[in-house]
Amino acid sequence: MAFRPLHDRVLVRRIEEDEKVGSIIIPDSAKEKPQQGEVLSVGSGARGDDNEIIPLDVKAGDKILFGKWSGTEVKIDGEDLLIMKESDILGIVD
Repeated sequence: MAFRPLHDRVLVRRIEEDEKVGSIIIPDSAKEKPQQGEVLSVGSGARGDDNEIIPLDVKAGDKILFGKWSGTEVKIDGEDLLIMKESDILGIVD
C-alpha cells in the first residue's frame, strides 16, 4: 500500500541501534526505542499565513533524530512506523 502523509507530516521507520554494550546484551524488555529513523515519505508542506505552501526541509531517504516521545505509532503493511510533524524532528544525520 502506498501512503503519503498530509501537510507537514512525515512517515518514519525507526533505525535499530546496536543491541550490545561491550560484552553485555541488552534484552528487548529493557531497551528504549531508538530515536533515529529514516524518512519514508513526506507531505506537501505546511501552509503559511499568506496561504502559500512552505515545503519541508526533509525528504524521503533522510536519516533523522527525533524526540523520545515524538510521533504517533502506526502499523502499515505489517510494519511498525511513526507519523510525526516536521517540527518533532531534531535534525538530519549526514
